[in-house]
Amino acid sequence: MKNQKIAFLGAGNMAEAMISGYIQSGKVSPENITVTNRSNQERLVELNVKYGIKAITKDELDYKNIDIFILAMKPKDIDVVLSDLSNKISSNQLLVSVLAGVSTSYMEDKLTTGQQVVRVMPNTSSMIRESATAVSPGSHSTMEQVKIIKELMKCIGEAYIIDEEMMDVYTGIAGSGPAYFYNLMEHIEEVGTQAGLEADVVRKIGAQTMLGAAKMVLKGENTPTELRKKVTSPNGTTAAGLDALDEHGGGLAMIEAIHAASARSKELQQQLEKSFVTQK
Repeated sequence: MKNQKIAFLGAGNMAEAMISGYIQSGKVSPENITVTNRSNQERLVELNVKYGIKAITKDELDYKNIDIFILAMKPKDIDVVLSDLSNKISSNQLLVSVLAGVSTSYMEDKLTTGQQVVRVMPNTSSMIRESATAVSPGSHSTMEQVKIIKELMKCIGEAYIIDEEMMDVYTGIAGSGPAYFYNLMEHIEEVGTQAGLEADVVRKIGAQTMLGAAKMVLKGENTPTELRKKVTSPNGTTAAGLDALDEHGGGLAMIEAIHAASARSKELQQQLEKSFVTQK
C-alpha cells in the first residue's frame, strides 16, 4: 500500500477526510498522495501545509505516474473530468469514484475500453478512521484491484464489498448517515441546555451515549432489538421515552430520511444517464 501513488481529483471535505484517515493509518505515505483542483490555490496550500502532501492544479499533474485516481470533485463536473482522463490514462491505472449517483457503467462508457473503475461510498468519519465504506467494482476491475481498494478503504474505517445496485440505499444509510446522528445530537443538546446543563457537557454526554450504544451493537452478541428490550423496563423511563418516539413518528422519520437520500442518489444517476443518452 505504501508504494501506491494516489491522486485526488477534487479537494473538498470528502477528499480531506480521506487524506487525513490515510495518513493517520500509517499505511499510505504523504509523499505518495497528490491532491488537485481546478483553480482554488488557497485550498491547495491549506492541504499541503496541513498534511504534507503534494497539492497542485490539475494541469500540473503527472497523470502517467499515478496508480489510483480518486474522483472527489462535484458530480456536476464528472463529464468534463472523464473526457479529460480518457486521453491521459491507461487501462492499468485505476479510477475510484466517491461521487453519489454516478454508476461505474456510466464512467466506463465515457472512458477508454477496459478501463478499471471502482465506486466507493465513504463518509466524513474517514477523518478519524471510523468510516463505513461501500466498495462496488466495475465490469473491468480485477479481483486483485478490488482487494487493493478494499484495503485502502479499511485505512479509513471498515469496508464492505456490495453489489452496485445496493449503492443508493447504502448512500442513504451510511453516506448520509452521520448527518442524521449529528441532527439527533443537536436535539439532545437543545433539551439539555434548556434544562440547565452546559452545552459542551451535554454534547459530550449525548455523543458518549451514542458511542456506547454503537459499540454494544458492534460487539455482535445481541441485535439492536434485543439490546433495546434489555434496557426497557415496563412502565419505566426508557419505555416512556420510546412511547414518545413512536407517538411523534421518530422511527418513521428515520426510515423516510434514508428513503429520501436513497431516492436522491438514484435521481442523480438517472439525470446523468439521461444527459449521456441525449449527448449521444
